[in-house]
Amino acid sequence: MSSDETKRPVVGTFGWTDLTVPDATKVRDFYTDVVGWSFEGLSMGDYEDYVMKAADGSAVAGVCHARGSNAGLPAAWLVYVYVANLDRSLERVRAHGGRVLHGPRDVGNGRMAVIEDPAGAAMALFEQT
Repeated sequence: MSSDETKRPVVGTFGWTDLTVPDATKVRDFYTDVVGWSFEGLSMGDYEDYVMKAADGSAVAGVCHARGSNAGLPAAWLVYVYVANLDRSLERVRAHGGRVLHGPRDVGNGRMAVIEDPAGAAMALFEQT
């Protein structure tokens, strides 16, 4: 197995959590005070989103402005689950009565889409490229 293969995420596991809201700065400050997170700015061009960090400095979540490519995402904690093939997973979402709410689109080192299951719960699917 190559070193690249050992670094690939396990399909079906949770990989990240984001919250997208109209005023990410206000919500960033809320979670900094309430749960003790610190933050690091993440440049989005003309504004910053935030990587929230635990006491040990590890990144635990993102708090994002509902702007640009994040416009239209639901204001809820959104979990990201790794999938092997995003296009195939989106086909399966539709075949099983779900909906694609946002995307697919390229992000960082992969592609993502936000889906809704038949019960109305949202999550993001992420394929690492």
